[in-house]
Amino acid sequence: MSTVLITGATSGLGRYVAFELVRAGHRVLAHGRDAGRTERLVEELRTEGDADGFVADLASLAQVRELGARVAAARPDLDVLINNAGVGAGSPGGGREVSTDGHELRLAVNYLAPVALTRALLPVLRQNTPARIVNVGSGGQEPLDPDDPEMTRRYDGMSAYCRSKFALAAHTFALAEELAGTGVAVNVLHPATYMDTAMVREAGVSPWNSVADGAPGVLALATGDLESGAAGTGGYFDGTRPARAHEAAYDPRVRERLAAVTEQLLTM
Repeated sequence: MSTVLITGATSGLGRYVAFELVRAGHRVLAHGRDAGRTERLVEELRTEGDADGFVADLASLAQVRELGARVAAARPDLDVLINNAGVGAGSPGGGREVSTDGHELRLAVNYLAPVALTRALLPVLRQNTPARIVNVGSGGQEPLDPDDPEMTRRYDGMSAYCRSKFALAAHTFALAEELAGTGVAVNVLHPATYMDTAMVREAGVSPWNSVADGAPGVLALATGDLESGAAGTGGYFDGTRPARAHEAAYDPRVRERLAAVTEQLLTM
């Protein structure tokens, strides 16, 4: 059985997936932003199986890196990372928000945090192959503007969200190429459209699907038989079905510019 870290586990899709994993016999490392909610979740999970909690605010890159260090030290057997936590588009007409580090909030939490956490945990994952990284993306994708990645001009919450998810998909494909042959598989998926979550309701959208509808794709990529070639690495999935991300996410020139912007933002 696997040892799985899932970010954003205290609500929505993350909470549902955490219970599915622990009930299947996996050891679940549940991340949350709020200490009380994380502690209560772990207590519930432990009635079903093996679980531990980790608290960090993913809007702070220092806390993201500290989270990675704490997980690596506490659970050197980690072999699955699910980057699930995210910030939605916000309320309609809402203004631009920034992270602890001053980055545009959606870019920070939905993209920079998964990149930083993955980097912090890659040494452990490489030691526990076959290992898997699952990036929870979205079908809503819009190419990032490398000249204004923080969207300081003409801000729109939905565009900011879609740009962060585009960046996550493009990064996934680049990382899969970098990790080819290492035994660490990395994939990205759109779990389901407009699931019944707080971020969807905040955006003023009536849910189309339940979180249960979004779980199978995440679970398949996290714990399915990757060695059979059913999932492989470097893929984009719509639920459990192989699909295509935004075409620009496959463009090497776009990914090269994104990588340069990412390095700059992570070191600011």
